[in-house]
Amino acid sequence: MNNIPDNITQIILESISDGVFTVNHHWQITMFNRAAEKITGIPRATALGKKCWEVFRSNMCEGDCALKKTMREGKPFISASTYIVNSEKKRIPVTASTSLLKNENGQIMGGVEIFRDHSLVEELRRELSTRFCMGDMVSKSPAMQKIFRILPQIAENDSAVLIQGETGVGKELMSRAIHNASFRKKRPFVAVNCGALPDSLLESELFGYKKGAFTHATKDKPGLFDAAKGGTLLLDEIGETSPAFQISLLRVLENKEFTPLGGTKTVTADVRIIAATNKNLSDMVKQGGFRQDLFYRINVLALSLPPLRRRMEDLPDLVEHFVTKLNRIRDKQIAGVDEDALKILMSHTFPGNIRELENIIEHGFALCRKGAIGVDHLPMALCAPPMEPEESDAAFFHDEPRAQPSIRPHEPGTAANLEKPDPIKMAEIKMIAEALDRNQNNRTAAARDLGMHKSTLFRKIKRLGIQNAPRTGV
Repeated sequence: MNNIPDNITQIILESISDGVFTVNHHWQITMFNRAAEKITGIPRATALGKKCWEVFRSNMCEGDCALKKTMREGKPFISASTYIVNSEKKRIPVTASTSLLKNENGQIMGGVEIFRDHSLVEELRRELSTRFCMGDMVSKSPAMQKIFRILPQIAENDSAVLIQGETGVGKELMSRAIHNASFRKKRPFVAVNCGALPDSLLESELFGYKKGAFTHATKDKPGLFDAAKGGTLLLDEIGETSPAFQISLLRVLENKEFTPLGGTKTVTADVRIIAATNKNLSDMVKQGGFRQDLFYRINVLALSLPPLRRRMEDLPDLVEHFVTKLNRIRDKQIAGVDEDALKILMSHTFPGNIRELENIIEHGFALCRKGAIGVDHLPMALCAPPMEPEESDAAFFHDEPRAQPSIRPHEPGTAANLEKPDPIKMAEIKMIAEALDRNQNNRTAAARDLGMHKSTLFRKIKRLGIQNAPRTGV
């Protein structure tokens, strides 16, 4: 006796936890099971009859749609990773499998897609990866992992912190991570670029002023020390400050109080100080460019952030981090960076460090409409031939002067000199040669003299055809 109900297929479809839907040849949804309703948050009555991309809004809908491939090529596709946007506009990670929908006579009626919610899997993956994150900072490199491990202790201590590192390595992000892990996290975090203002404006910005302190001071104005009260004050680019200002700052740090400009009463400075710089303050102290007493006052706890070129193992995770961030901000569904573009990024020296990488990904977002960011979406300068490894990557802040031979353009008669001379190019060659001469052929010092990163100078030497003279006595 057969006790199997006639609608067994429908019962099974309604009982499973995977979402299932079917479409006809016009891409209209013809079946939508209960799990599909739960995962998408869209009622069956709303979904039926609509185009599938109107309901799922997946990143595959914009380009590499597995169901379209199945309908076009007549073969199934299994477990394609993608995501959908549910009724609450949240991205739901799913895996999808597709196949043709046929009737009992073998006629193709449309397509069927089965999709599984992987939100829990993604949540577990994120939990496993949290040890590689600290605030908005992402890193697997041993040097950064060491900093991540000691960061909680640094945050608990209320002493001053000095963060050193090249431009763009994330000194402000590290400062925010320290603040957010400290007991001051509910109070303000205030950052000021000390190198962007002259002494008079910097003092008024930090300490505030009283009415009548100077022309146009028509009312009292609190300073940033007051704005950060109870919280953290980041003094960025502190190495750019003058000795005169350093005296004023030292007085505040020693006495924990300050006097607004034009005022007579002192105000308590209840803030934690974090100082950041891309300079070697220890060397500046030796050369008389930075006060020794102030250096010791801010150098209680010191962190040195490595440049991106020394932690390239972090690049794929940083790319994913910035893609996710920009997808959220721009409301886009860019699928990351393709393999060829990633190879180019991995071969780049990143003189601008993580800030430069973020700008590159943002550039890719501006040009890429769908799918993954490819080579064509990267800045053109990245696709130029890579710089020759002519310079060793000396430790940060410890580039040793090296005896360099004088440099000269290509010899007359070479292909480079058969062309009509370019006056701009010749002027640039002359400028670089003179800078090297002034700095005893020390390229790092010459780059600093010219106001550019040393990697930029090395690329210019290569691009302009400047050649090293043969070395003698080596």
